[in-house]
Amino acid sequence: MDKDRTDGIGHQVKGSVKEAAGKVTGDKKMEAEGKGEKIGGKVQNAVGGAKDSVRDATK
Repeated sequence: MDKDRTDGIGHQVKGSVKEAAGKVTGDKKMEAEGKGEKIGGKVQNAVGGAKDSVRDATK
């Protein structure tokens, strides 16, 4: 598993927590930051998945 995948999953979790905390506290800025971090984590996870696929295909 590529490091980008594990880091991406971590960012998704962190973003979800931040987004939920922003919703609960009514902090729209924190909520938006959480959404952004979650999306960034999904992208990073996808990049890691692509790297894994290329690595597996070349074996």
